Amino acid sequence: MPDASSSDKAIPTNLRLLLLLEEVASVGVPVTPTAANEVLGLPKPTVHRLFHRLEEEGFLQRDIDGRSYAAGLRLRKLAANVLSSSRLRAVRLAVLNALTEDVGETCNLATPERDGMIYIDRVETKWPLRIQLPVGTTVPFHCTASGKMYLSSLPPRHLSKYLASAVLDAHTSKTLTDPDTIVAEIESVRENDYSTDNEEFMEGMVAIAVPIRDDLGRLMSTLSVHAPTQRISLEELKGHLERLRTAAADLAEMMLR
Repeated sequence: MPDASSSDKAIPTNLRLLLLLEEVASVGVPVTPTAANEVLGLPKPTVHRLFHRLEEEGFLQRDIDGRSYAAGLRLRKLAANVLSSSRLRAVRLAVLNALTEDVGETCNLATPERDGMIYIDRVETKWPLRIQLPVGTTVPFHCTASGKMYLSSLPPRHLSKYLASAVLDAHTSKTLTDPDTIVAEIESVRENDYSTDNEEFMEGMVAIAVPIRDDLGRLMSTLSVHAPTQRISLEELKGHLERLRTAAADLAEMMLR
């Protein structure tokens, strides 16, 4: 990666957009053109023009402050497609199949989308009684195990902004909808490094989730298991935490090879 002293000619024209996207993705939080250019070292008009073009094409989207940019829908879809490539998916499903066999319940991989967590892979339990949340399903942040894990990865300032502007619908009588209560829940998730859903998204369903992180410790996706309360309690589900963490470590190592 070029440093800030690089001249405009040091980066070939056909690489500038790719390096800019790489920089935005590596930072992991909304970034301004000026901050990104501290690494790229392009002329100011050039970097602003590139950001504008990527926003127009949907690869970047402007953040709530109007100055910063984060991954747009097209870039997020690109990342999901890369993660779902046939070679990676075959190995990933092998890990999920082994986990589901050991735990005895349905296991899911999910990544954050703009409006919630989207399931990118899933292995069903063999039990006839199961909860249908197929690949491609998007679930809310505030009342699911995977969503709470994502919220715990946000800086406190960004979490507060999200809770102040999001619609925190009550999906069941147990859904947390008060921002202060959710903040306390997220603090507990950060402390324990796992999250739960105690019938907050669907009545009769409990779930736990653990993070899958990159080599810089940032959340890439979540690994979760959910089950009907007729078969297992939340406390019993927590008994599988160490097995989930082992599988999450295996998945992280595989994704980063």
